[in-house]
Amino acid sequence: VGDASMSPYEIAYPGGSVEHWNAEPGALWMKRFVDAFPKMAWINPVPEEHWGFTHSISMIRDIIGERMFPLTLDGLDRAARLLAR
Repeated sequence: VGDASMSPYEIAYPGGSVEHWNAEPGALWMKRFVDAFPKMAWINPVPEEHWGFTHSISMIRDIIGERMFPLTLDGLDRAARLLAR
């Protein structure tokens, strides 16, 4: 569960983290996670109709595919159905 709202630099660039230096961009780590756990779902507490206003949410959705769901009953149901396949 996470809102995926962050600086695009944290996703796209080495050293982009605000907490510590990392030689690899966050996108690479997310891709590794998705590859290691193909049955994953990202639950986003930001209302789905607002996702288009935050560039980092779009960036993460590009990486994880159609595996981001809103934190609603419908979103949780869709995420559970994805994970049950």
